[in-house]
Amino acid sequence: MRLTETTTVAEIAANSLAAVRVFEKHGIDYCCGGKRPLAEVCREKGVDARAVERELEAAAEGDPETGVDWNTASLGELIGHIVGTHHEYLRREMPAIQMRLDKVYRVYNQRYGPTLTGLPEVFAALRTELEEHTRNEEMILFPAIAAFEAAGQSGQPLPAEPFGSVASPIHRLEAEHESAGRALTRIREITGGFQSPEYACVTYRALMSGLQDLERDLHVHIHLENNILFPVAQQLEASKR
Repeated sequence: MRLTETTTVAEIAANSLAAVRVFEKHGIDYCCGGKRPLAEVCREKGVDARAVERELEAAAEGDPETGVDWNTASLGELIGHIVGTHHEYLRREMPAIQMRLDKVYRVYNQRYGPTLTGLPEVFAALRTELEEHTRNEEMILFPAIAAFEAAGQSGQPLPAEPFGSVASPIHRLEAEHESAGRALTRIREITGGFQSPEYACVTYRALMSGLQDLERDLHVHIHLENNILFPVAQQLEASKR
């Protein structure tokens, strides 16, 4: 992929999962805030844009993707991957993180004084939002997108949906992604970048590891929706109306 002054972080990430690792290394937001030129983001963060570009080139050459290219996969395949991989991850891991957090917060506040102040409230709000968010995607938006794709493949007119254009639920879901991104930032701040004190027990360290994995998975999850699924679904709808 040839990079220009206007190439956005989201465009780069959408074309290479290898690039995602480079962005994560430099703390560059490629999901919620990915619709900005790479050069602009690098200037803002005080990072050498040319150095990042060289890293991106090396990552692409040295780590060729062997998985599915989600830019060329069907929308049905992408939806299946999001639900089966990322939604299932949330359903499995959020309760486990909650149990660790409850134990650590109770014990460490008693033994060592104020510990992880604010984390239970931030995590609870994030969990509630994500549970409703994934339900709405699976029950409302994803079936509509699948129906649009099926109609397009069969040459039939697009089915009418109660919400009108897919842009309506997509805009709401993107706003919820922004909210989740802010919660992840706050969690990183509260935990000092997911650091465990020297006296931390196994449960504390497992909590930090789980939160860091959650951040990583959600970044990829949101990237696949914001930068690939949602734009393609809106393009499909516009081309058939």
